[in-house]
Amino acid sequence: MSIQPLPAFEPPYLMTVFTSVRTENPDGYGETSVRMNELVKDIPGYLGHENAHTPGGLSITVAYFRDEESLRVWRTNMEHQEAQKRGRTDWYESYTLHVGRVERSHGFVRGA
Repeated sequence: MSIQPLPAFEPPYLMTVFTSVRTENPDGYGETSVRMNELVKDIPGYLGHENAHTPGGLSITVAYFRDEESLRVWRTNMEHQEAQKRGRTDWYESYTLHVGRVERSHGFVRGA
């Protein structure tokens, strides 16, 4: 199985960019991350997400949503809000969140 980015989606759509540095306290983080991945996939309008990590500890997650409503459903999900609180108290040294509207999107796959 080769590593591939998500395909380009038909614009317009929204993207969130969550960039973080974690603490040394991983207690519960893995399980919560798995649960959040399960939850978000059930939201109509969720298109997918991608993660990247640097050797120095910076993590970037980019998530894609079809519209404001699908992003609102994710933002207001109670389990997600509880995970956010736990992130601030236990798991993150720092983070930023950026939300943007994608106006253009295209991709390339060698040999396709």
